[in-house]
Amino acid sequence: MPPVPHAFRHDSHLSKTQTSKAMNLQELANRIRGSIVVDKPDASIIRAYTGDLLSDVMGHCGDESVLVTIQNHLNTIAVCTLAGVEAIVICHDRPVPDDMKAAAEREEVAIVTTPLSQFEASVALADLPPATK
Repeated sequence: MPPVPHAFRHDSHLSKTQTSKAMNLQELANRIRGSIVVDKPDASIIRAYTGDLLSDVMGHCGDESVLVTIQNHLNTIAVCTLAGVEAIVICHDRPVPDDMKAAAEREEVAIVTTPLSQFEASVALADLPPATK
């Protein structure tokens, strides 16, 4: 197997106890050419996680993180609430259903949509360390 590039190794990122400069929701949206669908003015994002399997998100995505996904349904909000996710990025400009918006507002989880793919959005956020529990 070829070696893992330095930029993608876990040891090249901050540990759970260290903190990076927090990103607010507008900064996040600007980086991914996104639109804020559900706002959370006090969002503080210091980690990122990309995934569509919600059980994996629950097990690995932690507090103060952003989830990059295509999952645009109500269960995504429930999982993000349990995991402590600050914001969800919905890729490929998938529409956000009204029940998902209402749950996000109630649970204080921001939603941003982007025309980018999950890969493109993840690359745009690559300076954030990976979310871990």
